[in-house]
Amino acid sequence: MAALLLRHAGRRCLRAYINPQLYIRNAVPMGTTAKEEMERFWNKNTILNRPLSPHITIYRWSLPMVMSVFHRGTGIAMSGVISLVGLSSLVLPWNFETCLEFVKSLSLGPTLIYTAKFVLALPLTYHMWNGIRHLTWDLGKGLKIPQLYQTGAAVLVLTVLCSLGLAAM
Repeated sequence: MAALLLRHAGRRCLRAYINPQLYIRNAVPMGTTAKEEMERFWNKNTILNRPLSPHITIYRWSLPMVMSVFHRGTGIAMSGVISLVGLSSLVLPWNFETCLEFVKSLSLGPTLIYTAKFVLALPLTYHMWNGIRHLTWDLGKGLKIPQLYQTGAAVLVLTVLCSLGLAAM
């Protein structure tokens, strides 16, 4: 069966190669071009004074919406930082001990170091707790609106507490 199908398709391709006029007669002319359609679309939207798309300014931001945006942002930021640190460790002549000695030589105060550690721990802990929240959603748990807000608040509290604890280490 497959051999017959391949033979049939091969003959059609060969005929099209030898005499393309056989297949042009079956073509249906288009009513309008894509350019004309796009001009008609934009003219209609301009006349009706429509925005370009449902823009974020028309939505009232809710906690789950903001947390979703930050979850994606922290994931992208952390993967970018990890990639840059990995590449820089291959390219730069310094090792970890050299970098640590450099930071110690700056004589930064404990408040600034604690704040820097907190800022570094915050995206990590937020992404972890919100990821666990997403995994519970995958199990079909906590999908009702009140539960979304409760788990969202719990994620934010756990994020701050864990970040403070990691910064204190």
